[in-house]
Amino acid sequence: MSCKASKTLQVAKKMEIMKLVIVTVVDYYKKDIIKLFKQAQINNFSESDIEGFKTSATVKLSSNWFASEHTGADSELFFSFTEEENIDELFTLIKEFNKNLETDNPIKAVVVPIERFI
Repeated sequence: MSCKASKTLQVAKKMEIMKLVIVTVVDYYKKDIIKLFKQAQINNFSESDIEGFKTSATVKLSSNWFASEHTGADSELFFSFTEEENIDELFTLIKEFNKNLETDNPIKAVVVPIERFI
């Protein structure tokens, strides 16, 4: 196998374990989630401003920034195509971060497997 073919195969194998991680956070924690991404060695990510809504009543209205369905909370959506081990580290960091919150607005994250890519 040529060196070029070997390198292409290595890249393809690496992409096989790539995942898409999606994270939502209220604006207040924007700097914190960026730090967590860096600690998890996720250096390439995208971010977009979003507005978060919660339509169900909560017990802790004073600690919930999504006070009603008519007003939204300024939030951020982050996403990154990255390797599974980095996502595992990010999830560990987010779980630890969420344990220490005084509000009812934890950082939320999901992972989506990548089936195909170009």
